[in-house]
Amino acid sequence: MLVKRHKKTHQISPKIVVNAQKAYKLLALQEGISNNEAKELIDRGLVSIQGKRLKIARSLLNPQVKFQIQKIPHSHILFEDTNILALSKPPFLTSEEIARKYPAWDLLHRLDRETSGVLLLVKKDSSFALKAKEAFKQERVFKEYIAIVGGIFKEECEIELPLMAQKGKFAKVVVAKDGLRAYSKITPLEIEGKKTKVSIQITTGRTHQIRVHLAHIKYPILGDTFYGGKPFKRIMLHSHKIALLGYEFEDLPSQEFTFKSNL
Repeated sequence: MLVKRHKKTHQISPKIVVNAQKAYKLLALQEGISNNEAKELIDRGLVSIQGKRLKIARSLLNPQVKFQIQKIPHSHILFEDTNILALSKPPFLTSEEIARKYPAWDLLHRLDRETSGVLLLVKKDSSFALKAKEAFKQERVFKEYIAIVGGIFKEECEIELPLMAQKGKFAKVVVAKDGLRAYSKITPLEIEGKKTKVSIQITTGRTHQIRVHLAHIKYPILGDTFYGGKPFKRIMLHSHKIALLGYEFEDLPSQEFTFKSNL
């Protein structure tokens, strides 16, 4: 008689965390803040566990978990006169949130929430505001950013690829032949390990332009998981310099952009 022997299969049951609680409730309890405040900290990307950003406020976690919270630096004034207000924008705040602190001024342009650096406001309904907005439209504004990207980037390159925002909840931007013209010039500055600090000069200012262009050439920005970058504490993009209508502003990037070795 032939006996067939069947290998025993071992099913792995999902790991169950005893007394698991929602992340925002645990955070609120540990920090002595309200549930809404805890949710906001998580949604802004300010909360991490063992160096990894916590993305979902309703994640079920072990009650013994320890959170790390990044503090948001305050914005500060780089320059102010009767025409223009230049601010140093910290990450994790929207441009609109910062502008609300200056009710006599209007935003001239916007930076993404996690992008830091020079942010410009102009006096409401002023003749200079009209000239400045026209300068942006006519691509007569010099803009330089600093970013840290994944991979070893050695050669300067120019990218002129049209961009289009896809319809949907998250408004992802893609390279599309029917999109709006977008120009970026990428220059390597420093290399450390498998990451590179780069300078990006742009004449156009399309939504997510730098992030999409860099991702398209396979060098996504560190922390920009939306466009394929490796997880990090923030999207490593900084508005370094802006010049227009005889004005020039500079905001040096923070220490988190510092490399130990040079090219």
